[in-house]
Amino acid sequence: MMYASDLFAGQVCLVTGGGSGIGYAIAQAYLRCGATVIIASRKAERLEEAQKQLAELGPVHARVLDIREPEQGDELASWIGQTFGKLDVLVNNAGGQFPSAAADLSRKGWDAVIRNNLNGTWYLTQTMAKAFFLPRCAGNIVNIIANIYRGFPGMAHTGAARAGVENLTKSLAVEWAPYRIRINAVAPGIIQSTGLDQYPPSLLDGITAKIPMKRLGSTAEVADSCLFLSSPLSAYMTGETLYLDGGMRLWGDIWDVPSLQTPTV
Repeated sequence: MMYASDLFAGQVCLVTGGGSGIGYAIAQAYLRCGATVIIASRKAERLEEAQKQLAELGPVHARVLDIREPEQGDELASWIGQTFGKLDVLVNNAGGQFPSAAADLSRKGWDAVIRNNLNGTWYLTQTMAKAFFLPRCAGNIVNIIANIYRGFPGMAHTGAARAGVENLTKSLAVEWAPYRIRINAVAPGIIQSTGLDQYPPSLLDGITAKIPMKRLGSTAEVADSCLFLSSPLSAYMTGETLYLDGGMRLWGDIWDVPSLQTPTV
């Protein structure tokens, strides 16, 4: 642990998608730095198991939440207000996607990813800002997006959604700066986590050879980035996107996309 164990002492942090993978690691990191943490996601069973494990590190609470449903965000904000009276940090980590060539992507698949990754992030951000950050003139928001630096061929749906969140990050950074609210984003590359389980193994074969640093990232590295962006160490940063991809955005193809290959005439 590179950060002081009391860096977030007395602070309340909400981590969406905190029941597994990157979100779980983020929750761990805040707990180790003294925060009270709320983990929220759709699956109650996974949340309960994560809460049991995380409770060894500090005070952690689990709440079922579907970020796609604004009313559920309102209910969560009400519970946070009644229970803690404040919220200091929001980490928008919940989201999901699947690989698909653009030509094969169904309208239902497109709508599902936009609704989750873009709309859901906006709903919860606005809800928590209006309930806590704006009235108190204080708060930190960290949005977890993806490596969209050169587009996202093979996953155009999530590329569009995450790009929307990145632009939202910049827009809110300016609008809410007078309220002393900082908002930044982390753009992970390929991270070794349970999130990779949904992809065909063949898609990831030889992937490390396409990364300049020749390895995958870790969930702990993503978590450390969140700590940095929501701590006084980055007090003069807002509206930024921190890429955490081993240099992958700068060089090489991510994976082959059949629909982008030159067609046979």
